[in-house]
Amino acid sequence: MTTPDRFDVLVIGAGIAGLQSALDLADQGFSVGLVERDPSIGGAMIGLSKVFPTLDCSSCITTPKMAAAAHHPNITTLTYTEVEEVRRDGEAYRARLRRKPRYVIEEECIGCRQCEFACPVEVPDTFEGGMGARRAVYIPFTNAIPQTAVVDPDDCILCGRCVTACPTDAVVLDQAPEIIEIVAQAVVATTGWKLTPIDAKAEYRGDEITNVLSPLQMERLLAPHGPYGRVLRPSDGKVPESLAYVQCAGSRDQTLGVPYCSRVCCMYAIKQAMLLSGSLPFADITIYYMDIRAFGKGYEEFYRSAKAMGIEFVKGKVARLSEDEDQGVVVRVERMDEYGQVVERKHDVVVLSLGMRPGEDLARLASLEIGEDGFVEVPRPKEAPCRTARAGFFVAGTATGPMDIVDTIVEAGAAATEASLYLRERGVTGSPGRLDAMAETDAAAASRDDARVVS
Repeated sequence: MTTPDRFDVLVIGAGIAGLQSALDLADQGFSVGLVERDPSIGGAMIGLSKVFPTLDCSSCITTPKMAAAAHHPNITTLTYTEVEEVRRDGEAYRARLRRKPRYVIEEECIGCRQCEFACPVEVPDTFEGGMGARRAVYIPFTNAIPQTAVVDPDDCILCGRCVTACPTDAVVLDQAPEIIEIVAQAVVATTGWKLTPIDAKAEYRGDEITNVLSPLQMERLLAPHGPYGRVLRPSDGKVPESLAYVQCAGSRDQTLGVPYCSRVCCMYAIKQAMLLSGSLPFADITIYYMDIRAFGKGYEEFYRSAKAMGIEFVKGKVARLSEDEDQGVVVRVERMDEYGQVVERKHDVVVLSLGMRPGEDLARLASLEIGEDGFVEVPRPKEAPCRTARAGFFVAGTATGPMDIVDTIVEAGAAATEASLYLRERGVTGSPGRLDAMAETDAAAASRDDARVVS
């Protein structure tokens, strides 16, 4: 193990919350170590089609922040790196990281994808929800940062074709994990969320019926750069004529260990239904729900717009899903709006509105106090929602509980502010020299732009 790297702040997680916190701190002159367990920064948001309630392009929001973080002189990004432990070390924090082997020398990879084209192995692409295919050596997605290949050792057959195809000799199949230590004066944890497993409710048979999808799979189908380029039924490539959403399929259920409302499920289902109505104008779209929770600014209007578009909202409790001989999905539902009548309705595709669970066990990683719901417990949630019981350790986004993108970004900015105040109180004020360098770089770029305009 080498001498520990030292930063003013360690940010754990490079989704939209981590990117926002890192950029806010770096713009103040603080040095930031940004750690991400996946091969690319961007988190879950980079895989979404659009965001509610504005229906803005998700990539158009996330990609500029990814690029800004990757090129910021005050941010050092460590991707494909897992945090194994964060412990207090005097007035600072010491983090032990495990950098997983890419089997590619990052400094030598030029992102040409020749290794990927040469690889003979095709496996389901997890980024596309298993609906597309990738090679055993691959770049995670089109706008991944860094544009660096990674070899999946579970799929690689060691044929050596990627090694031969690489023009810079960057593929090295005998790399080993690297243990890194980081010392930071403060920590911001933005460890994100996981979906409730699609097979959590056995009666919905999410792991058995091909045309029962997770919401993230539908996001990829709706994305213009998704696996098929348009919305098709996964089982046979048919354009679906009838689609349905089953709400509370992974939340508000004590037996699943998720007794809470995940807050975003109603709105992402309505968003997807509206997008489907636009891309499949002749399709019937139904949302089966127990309650609609439209709590944010403009959310009630968003819900009413969906009803005005002709999306059918059926108040009822879905008992089970089954598959018919045509690979359609039969929904058995007790309709609460028709005095408990039990009916069965067939759809080409059904999406389960799954809930949010904690993305990481921060009790294990950092000895933080965890609430009954599994998310980080903060002592003063209304006054200081980002402060934990440990001085200098802050949290943001869905590390503290389910929330939407708007609240996540706001809380990420709050965590950066809290961390900045904490550092300044202890005499850590950042480096003016780094800010001067940034200003000189911006001035030089502006000068070049002016010269091009004049010419």
